[in-house]
Amino acid sequence: MTRLHGTVATTSASLYMTKLCKHFRHKITVEFDAREARAEFPYGLCLMYADEQALSFECQAQDDEAVAKMRAVVDDHLVRFASKEALQIDWRAGPQENA
Repeated sequence: MTRLHGTVATTSASLYMTKLCKHFRHKITVEFDAREARAEFPYGLCLMYADEQALSFECQAQDDEAVAKMRAVVDDHLVRFASKEALQIDWRAGPQENA
């Protein structure tokens, strides 16, 4: 299992996570509320967490290629939905570290 986690600082984390989930649910299974989300892509799972300061992603898939594809999809869509903020996700290999 390959894991990748990403974080982007924004005070609009819940808004952007909701936009991502509403868009993704047209093609994949998505469960979400104002703070957490679960998106089941055909090639892996993406968990999202929103708080007052950041939006975090925990992506997992069977291999590097699949997790890279998920990263590209998330990056592309977040950039479009948050075009006024010019956000960039800081991605790191491995599981999310608890603060």
